[in-house]
Amino acid sequence: MPELPEVETHRRGLVPLLVGRAFAGVDVLWPKAAAAPLTGVAGQTVQRIDRRGKYLLFGLERDWLLVHLRMTGRLEVADGSRPCHTTLAFRLAGGGELRLIDPRKFGRAWLVADPQSIVGDLGPEPLSPQFTARTLAACLAGRRAWLKPLLLDQRVLVGLGNIYVDEALHRARLHPLRSADSLTPNEMPRLHRAIRAVLREGIAHGGTTIISFAGPDGEPGRYRAQLRVFRRTGEPCLRCGTAIVRTVVAQRGTHLCPQCQPL
Repeated sequence: MPELPEVETHRRGLVPLLVGRAFAGVDVLWPKAAAAPLTGVAGQTVQRIDRRGKYLLFGLERDWLLVHLRMTGRLEVADGSRPCHTTLAFRLAGGGELRLIDPRKFGRAWLVADPQSIVGDLGPEPLSPQFTARTLAACLAGRRAWLKPLLLDQRVLVGLGNIYVDEALHRARLHPLRSADSLTPNEMPRLHRAIRAVLREGIAHGGTTIISFAGPDGEPGRYRAQLRVFRRTGEPCLRCGTAIVRTVVAQRGTHLCPQCQPL
């Protein structure tokens, strides 16, 4: 599933291709992909492209177009024949289309007057200047739940998914089954730094491609070569040499070093 670095890679790639261009209409090729009527995009110009967690927010003249890529979605700006997994095609004035290409067909788009109607319940942005170790501590305060499910909960903290939670917890030397309320005053800043570091590195490498992710230019992410635990079962930990193990936490495959991340 595209996580914050993959969505941010999309945002940065789409800005020079779409800002200042107007939509001429939309073809809905998979009805469920339109979570709200989209015909109102016709005639509206893209003025800005933002990101909120894993959502892309296209600021138009009157409305906001929101897109969530879900598991296998990606966006491209192209013309010519459409790929077979295209679920939405936003036609652009002057030629070309913004296409949602989504083999699993879970990606969704909304056209709304206020983006808060869709993203208003999301937690803080981990790369925001306002997101400090104290902010993270407030998000986790008093919670007895395991760390990994909490960090995956977009109402607690946005943008993290399975890949970057595993990587951040390894970097912070924290077991995914630690309860949030057990973190010490030294461990909380360590987790804060680890979260921000892995997300920034993921963005710098254009995201992580495990199976099918590609950015708007069609290029896969390059961060997989930098991963320390995710999908490295049986390989040596890059810190201590212990074999990485795979377990299941909250129904998600989870990778960790039992030496560096003791429970």
